[in-house]
Amino acid sequence: MSRSIKRDAATLLVGAIVGAGALYVTQNDPADLPGKAMSLYVGLLGGDGEAHAESTRGEPRPETVAAAGAKKDDGHGPEETSGKDDGHGHAAGEKPHKDDGHGHGDEKPGTDDGHGNDKPKADAGGKPLAVAAIDAEGAAKDDGHGHGAEGEGELPEGVVKLDDAKVRAAGVALATAGPATLREELQLHGVVQANQEATVQVTPRFPGVVRTLTKRLGDQVKKGDLLAVIESNQSLTSYDLKAPITGVVTGRQASLGEYVSEQKPAFVVTDLSTLWVDFSVYRRDLSKVTVGEAVRIDPEDGGAPIPATIAYVAPIGAADTQSALARAVISNDGRLRPGLFATGALRTAERPVDLAVSIAAVQSIEGRDVVFVREGDRFEARDVVLGRRDGAMVEVTSGLTAGDAYAEKNSFVVKAELAKGSASHEH
Repeated sequence: MSRSIKRDAATLLVGAIVGAGALYVTQNDPADLPGKAMSLYVGLLGGDGEAHAESTRGEPRPETVAAAGAKKDDGHGPEETSGKDDGHGHAAGEKPHKDDGHGHGDEKPGTDDGHGNDKPKADAGGKPLAVAAIDAEGAAKDDGHGHGAEGEGELPEGVVKLDDAKVRAAGVALATAGPATLREELQLHGVVQANQEATVQVTPRFPGVVRTLTKRLGDQVKKGDLLAVIESNQSLTSYDLKAPITGVVTGRQASLGEYVSEQKPAFVVTDLSTLWVDFSVYRRDLSKVTVGEAVRIDPEDGGAPIPATIAYVAPIGAADTQSALARAVISNDGRLRPGLFATGALRTAERPVDLAVSIAAVQSIEGRDVVFVREGDRFEARDVVLGRRDGAMVEVTSGLTAGDAYAEKNSFVVKAELAKGSASHEH
């Protein structure tokens, strides 16, 4: 075959190949069309532009094989219709799609984590929905201070947990809210006196000199006990000075060898089994105080009040204090002594109320009156509105119901525990 015929055949072959290559490049990268065409042409014609005949073994030139391979597969291009694989497990005829380089198909972005595990869908903020759900659950369980949810230990505001053992250890006493009778009382202030009707001044019958003294100030004596021996100046004989009543020596004005006479008492003996409590009553309250009225006297020693009655009201007032004296007589149990102050509460009226609690149960929190109500092993601070009161009880007009158990004694301990729990949340 002549050289011209070979050249024409080569030109036709190159045209066909360039046409196919142009179609391929146009679909993938149109800008690279001239370069791909020139590469194929040079590969077929050789460096001098002439076509070379196939070898006697019928094998194509290496450059031709490389050019053909470039046409068939660029390493990541779409599959040939011939059914060949692109090296990543994609079958022929499949729709071209993007590949992540790990053999995963055209799954929607974000559905795989690159290791064969499907990724959760994302929320509007870009956070995976499963993670957002866990965060929401964690937010419900944790308040940001290491405290669990309410059902797992966090207590509502105004509630403190104290089991029965802690209540007993703190000395908190419980009472029940319910109906009560309020007693209006007049507060009185007074001083304790010896019962002057049970006081005797012991005076010598004859003047003389004290030769013997047997009793001192504060000694207990019985009726007829010897107090002193006195030598009379008139007869120069001695006589005995004896106790006229049973009681205590509350005064002595005689000394050994001293001259005594009937002009002044040598001893004072007082029966202290009963005492007087003299109260000052101001003029505005005189109409409320009458003989026979009940009065409770507080020795202010932490014990219970001493019950008594008004035995005397002075008909004459004191000009300097503009008050009158009201006296109560009490039995002496050792809690009161002459000369000490005392307070009394005189009942003037009684009023029944539907609901009341002990005054000691009312505590103040941030300017609010509260009562701690017992519910199981907890105390809840209930806001209350208070009404009338007496010395021990106070009316509750709202905030409680009859039958509520509340902290009556040592309620301040519950308040302290509540404050301690509140402080622990203030990080």
